[in-house]
Amino acid sequence: MSLTILFMPESAYGPTNNCIGIGDILRRRGHRVVFAAESSWKGKLEALGFEEDLVDLAPPSEEEQDAGQFWKDFIRDTAPEYRKSTQVQLETVTKPIWDALIDGVKYCEPQLKAIIERVQPDVIVEDNVITFPALLTAGKPFVRIVSCNPLEVRGENVAPVFSGLPADDRSEWDGFRAEYDRTHREIWTAFNEWVVAQGAEPLPDLDFIHEGDVNLYVFPEIVDYTDARPLPASWHRLDSSVRETDGAFEIPASLAGKDGALVYFSLGSLGSADVSLMQRVIDVLATTPHRFIVSKGPLHDEIKLADNMWGAEFVPQTKIIPLVDLVITHGGNNTTTEALHFGKPMILLPLFWDQYDNAQRVHELGYGVRLATYEFTDSELTGALERLLGDTGLRERLAAAGEEIRRRDGLRKAADLIEQAGA
Repeated sequence: MSLTILFMPESAYGPTNNCIGIGDILRRRGHRVVFAAESSWKGKLEALGFEEDLVDLAPPSEEEQDAGQFWKDFIRDTAPEYRKSTQVQLETVTKPIWDALIDGVKYCEPQLKAIIERVQPDVIVEDNVITFPALLTAGKPFVRIVSCNPLEVRGENVAPVFSGLPADDRSEWDGFRAEYDRTHREIWTAFNEWVVAQGAEPLPDLDFIHEGDVNLYVFPEIVDYTDARPLPASWHRLDSSVRETDGAFEIPASLAGKDGALVYFSLGSLGSADVSLMQRVIDVLATTPHRFIVSKGPLHDEIKLADNMWGAEFVPQTKIIPLVDLVITHGGNNTTTEALHFGKPMILLPLFWDQYDNAQRVHELGYGVRLATYEFTDSELTGALERLLGDTGLRERLAAAGEEIRRRDGLRKAADLIEQAGA
């Protein structure tokens, strides 16, 4: 039976790329796949074979914008705050992100209702961190995807989300939770009242999104928290969700003929807008005997690469990671899970949101090294690089873990569960 499936991803590359990967499987199975993405994605989803019925999350700009431009601008403007602790960031980064998300939800609520009326979906899939009441009140099966660190699903025996605090030291957990309550209680209360006024159920306490009829989360079992925080039967782990839509990639000739390990460096589409941080990392890596592929991001013209590097504004990440020996990343959920999918160790330089949680989890389980993003010394970065590249045992364990993650085929598991929800 052919289904009509409506996807609404967050307007950032991570969640949108995740939905593209799952949606592509469903489209190839004969289903109608429609994206209610944010309007700056116009044309990019249609080119991949999907229908577009797009929304504005704010009054439309008179100028054409790059995909996800709002969040690129937001990250650029708040970049100085990333030098502060995760607890301080609750007020200066995390709360402003929620404020912006809430404004977007309220602005597009009438548009979403109209889209649902036009599209008549059999299943609605949201990959975001915030509730859109129109998606819940449509009377259709609702699938929630969590393509962020799953500490988003809280529990007494796991560290608080966004904290980056260690699992084996609870000394700061209660203080962080108290500060989250202090900084977020007022905006959560107002948003919850508005959500209820739109006809949706009340939100869980201090959460900004409801659970779905079916809930999928992208996080490999080897780093999961379910031993400390079991999940209900409606929750399904996707050990990975690696899209198959990226173009082919060959190692550039300028690197292929050189000695040294091959390393991929990316701070994501948002983090790469911090040009000074990008350049700092690049300048240190330039002193090593290794080769680097660099995802340069939106301000690529301002980033200067060394002779042992090749880079571009956009690179096909899922085709590059299998070719490299190590990944240097901001700890975004897509890059973290993709590196584990292909069995690669990581150096992590988190900036905001759940990146700290991913970085801490990989670090405390020994699959990589978390560094202080703005305070690391040259020797800390080069030392972590040499240590991870030289750890044969770790590389073998990760290679075996990657084989198991790939065997579990999270992409098709997600498509199966979405089909079952609409059956």
